[in-house]
Amino acid sequence: MLAGTASVLLAIALIRLWDRWRRPRPGARLLESPLQPMIFLFRDRRLLDATAPARHLLERIGAPDSDWARLAGWIGPRFPGLDLVGRVAAETRIEVEGETGAGSARLRLLAEDLGEGVLRITLTDPEADHAGIVVDSLSQQAMEEELELLRRALDQTPMLVWRQDAQDRITWANAAYLRRAETLSEGELGWPLPRLLDSPKPVPGAGTSTRRAPLESDGVVSWYDCHSHAAGDQVMMFALPADAAVRAERSLREFVQTLTKTFADLPIGLAIFDRQRNLQLFNPALIDLTGLPTGFLTARPTLFDFLDRLREMRMVPEPRDFRSWRQQMNNLESAAATGHHVETWSLPGGQTYRVTGRPHPDGAVAFLFEDITSEISLTRKFRAELLLGTHVLNGIEDALAVFGTGGQLAISNEAYDRLWGEKSASLPEALQLWRSRIEPGPGFAALGQALSLPEGEPQDQGAMSGPDGRLLGWTVTRLGGGRRMVRFRAPELRQEREAEAAGNGHAPAEARADLAVAGQK
Repeated sequence: MLAGTASVLLAIALIRLWDRWRRPRPGARLLESPLQPMIFLFRDRRLLDATAPARHLLERIGAPDSDWARLAGWIGPRFPGLDLVGRVAAETRIEVEGETGAGSARLRLLAEDLGEGVLRITLTDPEADHAGIVVDSLSQQAMEEELELLRRALDQTPMLVWRQDAQDRITWANAAYLRRAETLSEGELGWPLPRLLDSPKPVPGAGTSTRRAPLESDGVVSWYDCHSHAAGDQVMMFALPADAAVRAERSLREFVQTLTKTFADLPIGLAIFDRQRNLQLFNPALIDLTGLPTGFLTARPTLFDFLDRLREMRMVPEPRDFRSWRQQMNNLESAAATGHHVETWSLPGGQTYRVTGRPHPDGAVAFLFEDITSEISLTRKFRAELLLGTHVLNGIEDALAVFGTGGQLAISNEAYDRLWGEKSASLPEALQLWRSRIEPGPGFAALGQALSLPEGEPQDQGAMSGPDGRLLGWTVTRLGGGRRMVRFRAPELRQEREAEAAGNGHAPAEARADLAVAGQK
C-alpha cells in the first residue's frame, strides 16, 4: 500500500511539473509581439475599420485622399484585371492570388460581402501560411518598391548627386557621378571617390548654399549649379547641369556689349530710367547734346533731378514760371510712361531738340534727345522758297495750273482762280469745269486732246472762247516727270490792263509808245 501510494503521488507530481513546464512564463508572454492580419472593412467605399498593419499600409501609400482610392490604386497593379466590386457583388466571396511583386512577397486577396454594403478585404502572404502566422510583408513590399523607385530615379537623373562627411570624403554617389568619375579617372575607382566639383558648404542656419562650379574634361568645360544640404553630420550635394544657362548669360553679355557699342556711336542722346525713375543707362551723345557732367550722370540721378539740371543749364524751353515748368515735366513723364510721346524743344540758344519718350518693360521709360536744328532750318528755308514761288506765280497775269502724273492738281495761281472761279482736284474735273463755263468748240476740243496725250510736242497752243465770251488763248507745256502745265491768257484783257497802267504812268515803254502813236493818229 505504501509503495502504491508513493507511486500515485509521484505520478501526480510529474504531471504537474510537466504542465508547468509547458505553460509559458509571464515574462516571455510580454515579450511576444502578436502579428495581426491585414484586414480592411469598407461600407460603400468608406473605411469603417482596419487592423494596425492595414492602417500602416494606407499611410505608406499616401495620396490620393480617399482610403478606397489609395487601396484600389495599390491593389490594381498587383492584381491586374480584377473587378473587385463587381465580382464580390456576383459571388459574395472571392479569393485570388496576385503576381510576384518587386520584393519577396506574393499576395493573396480575400474579399467577402458581409451584407448591408459592408465589404471585408484581407491581404495575406501565402508563403507564411505554413508557419501558422500572418507576416506584414505588404508594408515591407511597399518599402522595397519605394526604395527601388528612389534608386532608379537617382541613377537615371542627369544631375550629379553625392554625399560627403565632415572630412569632405565622399561616402555615397549616384550612377551619374560614378560615370563621370570613371571618365575622368585614369585607373580603377576606389573609395573614397574623388571630388569632381568645388561644391559649397552649407551655411549654419541658412539650410542651402549654391555655387556655380566648372568641370573640365578633354579640354571641354562643363558648368554645374551646386546645391548643398546638411543631413545630420553629413552633407548632400546636388550638381545640376548649367551649360545652357552659361551660354545664355554669355550671349546676353555679348548682346549687351553690342548694344552698348551701338548706343555709343549713335548721334541721338539716350537716357533710360527704371521704374523708380533713376537713371540706369546713357550714351556719350547725351553728354554732347546736354553738356551734363559725366559724374552727375554716373551718380544715377532721378528723372526730375535730371530735368532740373537741364533747366539750370538752359537746355530746356524757358518756362513762364516754376509751377508751369513742373507741371510740364510731370506731363512729359506720364505721357512717356503710358505711350509714345514726342515734343519739340526750342532752346534759348537757338537750337531745336526733339525729345521722344517711350515706355519700357517693368515700368521703365526711355528718353531720346535729337538735335534737329539743321532739319528745322532746312524746313524753314524750303517753306520760304515755296512761299516765294507762290508769290511769283500769283504775280503772273496769265492763269497757270500744273497737273501731276496721275492727273492730280499740283499747283495753281490766283489768276487761275479768278478765271475759273474754283479749283479742281484732278484733270478730268478741271475739263468738266471748263466745259461748263464756256461754249465748247474746236479750240476746247484741241485743248482736251493736247492734255489727254501722255506724249507729244513739248508745247501745244491754241485759242478758245473764255468764260466771259472773249478770246482765250491756251498753252500746254509738258514738264519733267510726266507733269503738264496749262496756261490761259486773254489778249484783249491784257491790252486793257496795259492801257490802264499806261494812263497811270505804270505801263511798259513799248505800250506807252504804241498808245502815243495811236493818239497822234
